[in-house]
Amino acid sequence: MPEDLQCRAEQKTSPLSGLRSTLGNLAEDIQRHIVTTLGNEIYGQSHYRYFNGLAYSIRDRLIRAWLNTQRDYYDGLVKRVYYLSLEFLPGRFLMNYLTSMGLEQGCRGVLEKLGLALEDLEEVEWDAGLGNGGLGRLASCYLDSLASLKIPGYGYGIMYDYGIFYQNIVNGYQEESCDNWRRRGNPWEIVRREHLYEINFYGRSEAYRDAAGVPHYRWMDTERIMAVPCDILIPGYGGDHVTNMRLWAAQSSRDFNLTVFNRGDYAGAMHDKVMSENISKVLYPNDQAEPGKELRLKQQYFLVAATFQDILRRHKKQHGTLAGFADQVAVQLNDTHPAIAIAELMRLLLDVELLPWEQAWELCTRTFAYTNHTVLPEALETWPVELIGRLLPRHLEIIYEINHRFLKEVEARYPGDGERRQRMSIISEGGERRVRMAHLAIVGSHSVNGVAALHTQILQANLFRDFHQFYPGKFKNITNGITPRRWLLQANPALSRLITEAVGPDWICDLDRLRNLIPLADDRTFRQAFAGAKLENKKRLARYVLRKMGLGINPHTLFDCQFKRMHEYKRQLLNILHVITCYNRLKEHPEAPATARTVMMGGKAAPGYHRAKLIIKLFNAVAETVNHDPEVRGRLRLLFLPNYCISQAEKVIPAADLSEQISTAGMEASGTGNMKFALNGALTIGTLDGANVEIREEVGPENFFLFGLQAEEVDQKRRTGYHPFEYYERDPELKRAVDQIGSGRFSPGQPDLFAPIVEALLGGGDYFMVLADYRSYVDTQGRVDDLFGDPEAWTRKTILNTANMGKFSSDRAVMEYAGQIWGIRPLGK
Repeated sequence: MPEDLQCRAEQKTSPLSGLRSTLGNLAEDIQRHIVTTLGNEIYGQSHYRYFNGLAYSIRDRLIRAWLNTQRDYYDGLVKRVYYLSLEFLPGRFLMNYLTSMGLEQGCRGVLEKLGLALEDLEEVEWDAGLGNGGLGRLASCYLDSLASLKIPGYGYGIMYDYGIFYQNIVNGYQEESCDNWRRRGNPWEIVRREHLYEINFYGRSEAYRDAAGVPHYRWMDTERIMAVPCDILIPGYGGDHVTNMRLWAAQSSRDFNLTVFNRGDYAGAMHDKVMSENISKVLYPNDQAEPGKELRLKQQYFLVAATFQDILRRHKKQHGTLAGFADQVAVQLNDTHPAIAIAELMRLLLDVELLPWEQAWELCTRTFAYTNHTVLPEALETWPVELIGRLLPRHLEIIYEINHRFLKEVEARYPGDGERRQRMSIISEGGERRVRMAHLAIVGSHSVNGVAALHTQILQANLFRDFHQFYPGKFKNITNGITPRRWLLQANPALSRLITEAVGPDWICDLDRLRNLIPLADDRTFRQAFAGAKLENKKRLARYVLRKMGLGINPHTLFDCQFKRMHEYKRQLLNILHVITCYNRLKEHPEAPATARTVMMGGKAAPGYHRAKLIIKLFNAVAETVNHDPEVRGRLRLLFLPNYCISQAEKVIPAADLSEQISTAGMEASGTGNMKFALNGALTIGTLDGANVEIREEVGPENFFLFGLQAEEVDQKRRTGYHPFEYYERDPELKRAVDQIGSGRFSPGQPDLFAPIVEALLGGGDYFMVLADYRSYVDTQGRVDDLFGDPEAWTRKTILNTANMGKFSSDRAVMEYAGQIWGIRPLGK
């Protein structure tokens, strides 16, 4: 252990006290970094320069606390968890750091004396393009909770140069461009080149015997690249416990070929270097073509190979040998993307450490735990055997051996049941032989968990029923959670202040304390203050929309929000059908009373997902018609906010009145957007899907707008026969809305533009039950209108939503992982 990590705990001072005591030097530190780090003059008020000066100054303070945290880990000989995720979605760092460290107000004061506003500097920072959707945001919430709870651990991922893509809306269509989030530098990352690791691909596996005649294998004739670790610090609330996520950047093991360069073939000279470094170039390369598939698998192996070299280095540095490895190391696989780690750890233990199979396998299975994030069989990741065999030949051998031994156990338990062995095999034999990564993760882990009660029930009863029967007790439920520091304290300062004034600040780290708000739902003064905070947030969002899109929205209308990844099962199309119905009613009965709505939607469609992209176009086409119709002006307005991201969510979520969580029942694993909206006082209209089930239980059925088929009813209709045309024919409002879409009412000059959408509903079987749930949804939206017309009753329900969301803190979820799966206790406990 380096000497700087060996000082005794009693010699340390509190990092938080040190941070606050140096706040008075912040202005000097900012200007020093502008001069010495950026090489610029301090004169003028360049937001870019002062943002970076402030960022480096805050990072200085975090590094001191991080060093103290690492000393605590080493001094305490603690077990650590390693959270492996192919994506994280941290958003912007500056405000999150200031909030966690308790420095926001002090920083504002310092900047004001310099003639600057913190909000202006905040806008300089781009959202980190390290993730895409809920999977990455969940990982970031969990890292916040690990740090805040003082649970020893780290996040491991990839330092992508480019995010998935930047979304623009052009003529109503989604257009993708590069999300070059690092183009102006990233002051938060710390590159640690002393820990470069060599990563191998291709080659061949060779058998040999050692001097004692014991057979072994080695991986030969490989292509090599280097993994460069880049740390980004993650402070817990209070600032005295700081961990990090370690992100790997790919670097060629060779520089360019000088001989080829001197011949004039400049591109050829750089070819190997460019191809090697593509691995960390972009998040989720398009894997429709073979090169994209290969690059995606390379990314997954690159992450786990570098991570396990780092884990073994750290473990041996402290313990010398692998004795007690599984007692000191827990590895959580965030979905199947890092599941190749099981084969990689076995390779290291067998081929490098030369352990016998039984000992290596026992150590491996005690180390890994796997979180599943889907209920859809077609979404379970598989890889062609041919591709793995070419890219990772030794790993394929190991996977075959794992499968061989596992199927022998299955045969012993269920003799003669060939169909069961085929269902449970890690290798799918039908057609192209493929490796089922979820099966590998289940067999190679000591724990498997779903992420909502309904989701886990579906895993146990349907998706992984054979495995649940084979491994009783292995499957658990840990419902997802969100960090209240980011999604209430930071994102919603108006509501946070009100809550703290009412019940004190302890809710920030103990979200169950929000239950103390329940009696205040019947306090008229508090209801007025709560509604005032909501209106303040709606005005803030209105200013943002005006600045970004040039559109005005009325904050006194009902803000009806659906913001999530664009996918047919999330049923943005159902929302659109309701909007068209509202428009038709307003046109037919302009004198009838109606709740004024502003319907907002946001989310990205995968570049190759043409149906989802067409639904974006449909929403914008309907918006074009509605927003330019003077007969409905002031009563109905639509807008699609482009490039939905964390920093945008922090403005949308606190302002929402109605949260649209309307996926087909049984198809959403959990969701966390539903939690964020409800925590911030939005009422939910939703199906009994994912975590909606538990949210409704917590907030009370009377405070949740439930509609639609339940999961078992959806399954029954699919089994016994579902006829969407019957729903279309017998519901005049539905028929009219669908016909308007299909006839070109919203696409003048292109009447067939949306024909594929209509065909999917009427001719394609309406797999996602849009038409089946339409009438229930529209009628429930009528109940929404009625309640919004009674502001006192509406606000009372919003308070009760916020007050009863304590269960959905990521702190609760992480403590369940720590206690039930990792076997880790917070430091000092």
